[in-house]
Amino acid sequence: MATLRGEPVDRPAVNFYEIGGFGVDPSNPDECNVYHDPSWRPLLQLAEERTDLIRMRSAVRSRSWEPAAQEEGKKVRTEEGKSLVPSDLLTFSPSSVPVVQTHHYTEDQWRCTRVTIRIGGRTLSSTTRRNPEVDTVWTTEHLLKNVDDLKAYLELPDEFFAEEIDTAGLVEEDAKVGDRGIVMVDTEDPICAAASLFSMEDFLTVALTEPTLFHQLLDKLSRPLYARTERVSETFPGHLWRIYGPEYAAEPFLPPRLFKEYVVRYTEPMVRAIKKHGGFARVHCHGRIGAILDLICDMGADATDPIEPPPQGDVSLEYVRRKYGERLVLFGNIELSDIELMEPAPFEQLVKQTLADGTRGPGRGFILMPSSAPNGRQITSRTITNYETFVRLAEDFQ
Repeated sequence: MATLRGEPVDRPAVNFYEIGGFGVDPSNPDECNVYHDPSWRPLLQLAEERTDLIRMRSAVRSRSWEPAAQEEGKKVRTEEGKSLVPSDLLTFSPSSVPVVQTHHYTEDQWRCTRVTIRIGGRTLSSTTRRNPEVDTVWTTEHLLKNVDDLKAYLELPDEFFAEEIDTAGLVEEDAKVGDRGIVMVDTEDPICAAASLFSMEDFLTVALTEPTLFHQLLDKLSRPLYARTERVSETFPGHLWRIYGPEYAAEPFLPPRLFKEYVVRYTEPMVRAIKKHGGFARVHCHGRIGAILDLICDMGADATDPIEPPPQGDVSLEYVRRKYGERLVLFGNIELSDIELMEPAPFEQLVKQTLADGTRGPGRGFILMPSSAPNGRQITSRTITNYETFVRLAEDFQ
């Protein structure tokens, strides 16, 4: 918190990002729980005992169309054919009643989920797959595949996107973590919510050639996000937030003028709501950020991550610290591939240089952090050794 406030610290904070951030249960024997593997235990323990924890938590308990949120007597139908309501706020007119079907199945050891939404005479469908050996979910079929799908999606009533918000869980987690770290509210922004409905090529096509429709989509998706941000920032004030999604409109995908149009215009209100209640807004953006750092600052962001080095990114940490360090707290910027693949000796030199670059000269603060985290079942001894070096050099840094 001292780093976020720009106050002096005795050493740079060190954080493992998703490790110690996401809530995982290594004791869960589920076949898709990669953290159950014994090779994960030393790394999870290292994070818990020797890093400055940032618990990454969402305030969304459920969304209106999800089966778990539905109750009998409401007007969204599930695949069982019952008339259900996603939340007490939902009042659909008969012509706008969407029909949602969710089908879970296994295919070649992959866990798959297919969701269909029928609205206005059109059926929208998406499919996701999960491999037991990797802690991630692949979308193999995106919900929106063309402009006609987008137009149908825009017909969904706003009540369809209603959410059940729970800040009690955030308060409980904050008390639980105590002085070992902080709780960070993790949230998408409107462009993330919009872009993830499409494949990347379809998203880019729509964003570039159908700006009016894309703005309508951003307008629709921003409303529940704004309501959520305002409520959570007011009832859980003074905390760090991570806003993810702006990279969808960064180079090489879209030019900076569209970053201003699609990100600044829609994400800045979230930043303002967070800061109004004493919170700190950390804008997450992978890749090439050189042309948009000014725009990130103009939004009022307090911090950015992960500041990927070339060739993944296009600016060095030294440059960002020198030019933007007094405006932004910097999180970064060790690539996961270096942690997993570099020999210990050159990796130690890399971390030493990163600590020097992130703290040189005046600035609000620097937090040593990787760009991401392992998600496979096996953690190698080299990876453990490099994570240990990560912590040791931060602890000893003067």
